[in-house]
Amino acid sequence: MANLKDLKNRIASVKNTRKITKAMQMVAAAKLRRAQESAEQSRPYAERFMGVLSGLAASVGKSEGAPKLLRGTGEDQVHLLVVMTAERGLCGGFNSNIAKRARAHIAQLQEAGKTVKILTVGKKGRDQLKRDFGDVFIDHVDLTEVKRVGYSDAQAIARDVVVRFDAGEFDVATLFYSKFVNVVTQVPTALQVIPAAFEEEAEADSTVYDYEPSEEAILSDLLPRGVATQIFSALLENGASEQGARMSAMDNATRNAGDMIDKLTIEFNRSRQAVITNELIEIISGAEAL
Repeated sequence: MANLKDLKNRIASVKNTRKITKAMQMVAAAKLRRAQESAEQSRPYAERFMGVLSGLAASVGKSEGAPKLLRGTGEDQVHLLVVMTAERGLCGGFNSNIAKRARAHIAQLQEAGKTVKILTVGKKGRDQLKRDFGDVFIDHVDLTEVKRVGYSDAQAIARDVVVRFDAGEFDVATLFYSKFVNVVTQVPTALQVIPAAFEEEAEADSTVYDYEPSEEAILSDLLPRGVATQIFSALLENGASEQGARMSAMDNATRNAGDMIDKLTIEFNRSRQAVITNELIEIISGAEAL
């Protein structure tokens, strides 16, 4: 049977851990509300922006005059994977699920004989993927010092990706992030950003527009912004998903700590009762001997 002092120390230790997990849960809940609002408010703008680009792209098509970001290089041999995860852990399976989604895509591409390159945003994704795919890493974006992600951060990442595309370093770029649904549900998502891919609209817009300057010139200016907008939306979705996953994980940890304290307390009481019983037996035996 465990020593009483050891059990008492263990109970005190688990209680301290429960205080920490409870505090982290409350902090995550406060951050989640702000992050969720940012993610949800960005969705209508991003959807409308991509809708405008989709209309322009439909009128231009894949002609020679179309911007390179729209028509692509004409090949899909070299793929750049931009894997976006958190800078910190203790958020359940949030980082692992994104890395798992990226791993599955990498395996599929390599099986098809494609060349894969990886750019990571977030330390946890880099740590998980570098063990297996360190030879295909080309860069890492560190956002450790960024307290609140802004559009300028997304622009910097987008600028780097577009420059690499213009230099002919890859043919297709895909974002990997986690889309926020609710506190307990975050969906790992893969989104192709280069060449630009648009969802087909259910109803075609019958309105005819005149553009000045031409559609090609407008697209040349807007497509890089479209890449930045998609990256910014992914960063916001990731931020909300991370806090939701952390809140859920810390809630589970707090519950588990409570269960452990209950079990240890029962064990402590049984051990103490056994010690008291043994002492009583010794006292009674000693009295009878006298």
